[in-house]
Amino acid sequence: MKTTLLLVGKTTGKLYAEAIEDYASRINHYIPFNIKVIPELKNSKNLTEKQQKEKEGELILKAIEDKSFVVLLDEHGKEYRSVEFASWLENRQQTARSLTFVVGGPYGFSQAVYDRADGKVSLSRMTLSHQMVRLVFIEQVYRACTIMKNEPYHHE
Repeated sequence: MKTTLLLVGKTTGKLYAEAIEDYASRINHYIPFNIKVIPELKNSKNLTEKQQKEKEGELILKAIEDKSFVVLLDEHGKEYRSVEFASWLENRQQTARSLTFVVGGPYGFSQAVYDRADGKVSLSRMTLSHQMVRLVFIEQVYRACTIMKNEPYHHE
């Protein structure tokens, strides 16, 4: 199953980018995994929050493959323990050819993106920066891969 992490805007901060790249290469030992970045909108200061969400939403929808199972990283999504997420991911591998996780822009997602989504996952009830969400999430995907293979990375 091809898995994509779709991001709005590039990862800023050298340490975040290096760590994300490291985990992405580790994940590729288990499953086909790639990161796709949608460039940030230009002149976004001239747009309302709603307009920005709408424009980002159009770009997100264009970047998603038609038959992909789409999961939004959203504060109102389902929270999982790591072993539960691993089980969920393993089940998706059985039922989906393509899986796309989406991290939206600073104001979240447009209604059209919510309508296209097949699910929502929350990493925490706490608010995390978009940069931190990327790193925490990609580490959890790696952790899930090691749990599925019964490797010693995760300790219960």
